[in-house]
Amino acid sequence: MSEKVVQLEVSAPPADAPQSEREAHPGRAPVVRIALLGNPNTGKTTLFNRISGLRHKTSNFPGTTLEARVVRVKAGVEGGRDGDLIDLPGIYSIELDQLESRVCREVLAGTAAPQGEPLGVPEVVVVVVDATNLGRNLMLVGEVMRRRLPMVVVVNMLDLAARQQLAVDLAALGQALGCEVVGTNARSGEGIDDVRRAIRRARIATPALPLPTELDTLRAWADQMYLKGAREPEPLFGLKESFSDRVDKVLLHPVSGLLAFALIMGGLFWTIFSLAKFPMDWIIEGFDLLSSFITAHLPEGILTDLLSNGVVAGVGSTLVFLPQICLLFFLISLLEDTGYLARASFLMDRLLRPFGLPGNAFVPLLSSHACALPGILATRGIPDLKQRLTTILVAPFMTCSARLPVYVLLTSLLFADRPAMAALAFVGCYALGMIAGVLSALVARRTILRGPARPMAMELPSYKRPSVRTAAMTTIDRAWVFLKNAGTVILAISVLMWWLGEYPKAEPPKQAVELRERAAALDPEGTVDHVMLVDPASGRRVEVSPPAMRAEADHLESINQKTHSFMGRIGRTVQPVFSPMDWDWRVCIGVMASFAAREVFVATMSVVVAGEDNDDVGDRSLIDSMRTATRDDGRTPIFTPKVCWSLLVFYVLAMQCLATLALTARETGAGGWKWALLQFGWMSALAYLAAFITATVVG
Repeated sequence: MSEKVVQLEVSAPPADAPQSEREAHPGRAPVVRIALLGNPNTGKTTLFNRISGLRHKTSNFPGTTLEARVVRVKAGVEGGRDGDLIDLPGIYSIELDQLESRVCREVLAGTAAPQGEPLGVPEVVVVVVDATNLGRNLMLVGEVMRRRLPMVVVVNMLDLAARQQLAVDLAALGQALGCEVVGTNARSGEGIDDVRRAIRRARIATPALPLPTELDTLRAWADQMYLKGAREPEPLFGLKESFSDRVDKVLLHPVSGLLAFALIMGGLFWTIFSLAKFPMDWIIEGFDLLSSFITAHLPEGILTDLLSNGVVAGVGSTLVFLPQICLLFFLISLLEDTGYLARASFLMDRLLRPFGLPGNAFVPLLSSHACALPGILATRGIPDLKQRLTTILVAPFMTCSARLPVYVLLTSLLFADRPAMAALAFVGCYALGMIAGVLSALVARRTILRGPARPMAMELPSYKRPSVRTAAMTTIDRAWVFLKNAGTVILAISVLMWWLGEYPKAEPPKQAVELRERAAALDPEGTVDHVMLVDPASGRRVEVSPPAMRAEADHLESINQKTHSFMGRIGRTVQPVFSPMDWDWRVCIGVMASFAAREVFVATMSVVVAGEDNDDVGDRSLIDSMRTATRDDGRTPIFTPKVCWSLLVFYVLAMQCLATLALTARETGAGGWKWALLQFGWMSALAYLAAFITATVVG
């Protein structure tokens, strides 16, 4: 039933110039245009998925769907004609001065013009309303009626209304509104065929009561429509307290709410790190076997070295953290679907407002713990432009999934046999990022983004049973994005790091040449493990190992090659900048490479550090190699506590993601690169200063 999805994005206005941008949309054949409109949390996008056959996911709080998503559906929508089904953002009113309302106005007016070609006025508008909040939703129905467009009203969530003993008379409501009214349970698919048939019969509404000419009187009109089509139960003894009300007394309480929030978030992250351990071990073993297979079955040479030490080592060291990332997305999706995150936003409003951030910023900041990109996009739901820009600037401080591999690597080095301390350091990294973010927001709001704070307004959705299927689909989509990144950016940088470390070719050091000559003299055929010799000085018999001599020669040649390679030259050039933290040139290479993407640090260390241990083929982990890695003198460890702690703090605070900088520039409109450069400069300077202080204290 569905064809290729075409996403028409009517994008956010710049933070400093409220003008909407319009992105491209391919040319279109003459088809019926059907727009889906509704309040947030009415199940509009679920209905869109049912009709189109797609699986688009929208979070269970307003301000997350800010595009008009268009999909071509096959004939059957209207008398044999194909249809363009347009999923509009959830709004409370068409007339509000908010981005999502402007998106809807443009589409309903037919002025949205991607690639310069207007979409045209929709031929049918489907307004989705929540049966449990029908009176409030009918105000939007009235606003659509004022535009004199053929329309259908879909009353969704009839199952939830029935549980609340709320009866909706669809026929009576349809007669009062003067248009087609159908009932659905979009989550189960009930009533979807009725919606399709109603679309074919859509007409301009002729309500029984005339529409008011003034918007402020629409509330009374909606109440009268509600009384004609719905009947609420009469409580026996006063008003009956709903389940949501009882739960909200605990979750929205200033004390118990914060405690519950801490327990929920703590449980979420404990689950992630507890359950992810086993698949992470399997991935490590799989890539070790792959590396061993390559070295065992391919002849020695550049290609084998590239595949084993470049591709497999670089990509594998990053993909090992995929289970943690998948679990994070899955659990957050479940939490969204219950309706809890909307409550958390209200709860966080009390904590964020003193720092110049609204409660609306909680969702973008929480999303940024998975990835800063969706977090920045989610800021489109913040109506105040200065608050929105502030949230964009500080969102990258939140610990995203790209930082997780670095955190795991460094905490494992610091606390090898103390998992509890490693977990505590992990939590500290999250806390440090959040503290740095809110303090930076405070600085911004009192200097360059000074202005009054707009109060937060949000309708709390009903508590719902989360959809495991939806969470699984969301996880698959996000995991695929991560895999594509690993297969492109990380792969490319891993290959680049390998090349920089292998060229130009350096002459082997004298000591390595002597070791090889001695091993060849003792074991010409390469078949002897140990040889007994007499020490001329003492006259005692000593055992020597030709394979160990060759391994030592390999190690010396590898270090010499890395030292004289392009990588070594670059590392030594930038090393003085990071010398206050006592970072070795190899560490400097990893830090510089990770300014493109944070997770590249792990892949770079796998190539630069672990790649020196040519005697170990698959029998040593990256952590083991880094723990025993030494500087050029062969004695001083590279990764001392001073280096590890300063690196950890640096990665918590540094701006190391080109994609995030590009999105910041795009979302902040004309002159957006000045905000992106400010973001990069502030975070990098703060990271360097904090790393220096940490190195001084630990030192």
